[in-house]
Amino acid sequence: MRSEQLADVVAATVEVAAESGQSGAFTDEVAKALTSVVQKLAGKAVDAAEVRGFVSGWQEAVEVMQEKRTGTAGAQVYRMPSWGAGALESGPAGKGDE
Repeated sequence: MRSEQLADVVAATVEVAAESGQSGAFTDEVAKALTSVVQKLAGKAVDAAEVRGFVSGWQEAVEVMQEKRTGTAGAQVYRMPSWGAGALESGPAGKGDE
């Protein structure tokens, strides 16, 4: 479900609530039913978005790995200097025990 569709459902729900309010038929049960509809559809929309995000992220990772194997990866890797054993022993911020 796309965000536009969800917005349409919410708008229709508000319209139904307004109409039932005008007719005097708006009750707690109507409010609960309309809320339930919106919650279920919103939950499905969120789930679908998470799946789409995972799938597209996974596909991107696979593509990068394939490019890396062929040597055409567009990413640049910068190596940071490694911490030597002395760096940990010298204390905070590289200062010795003073």
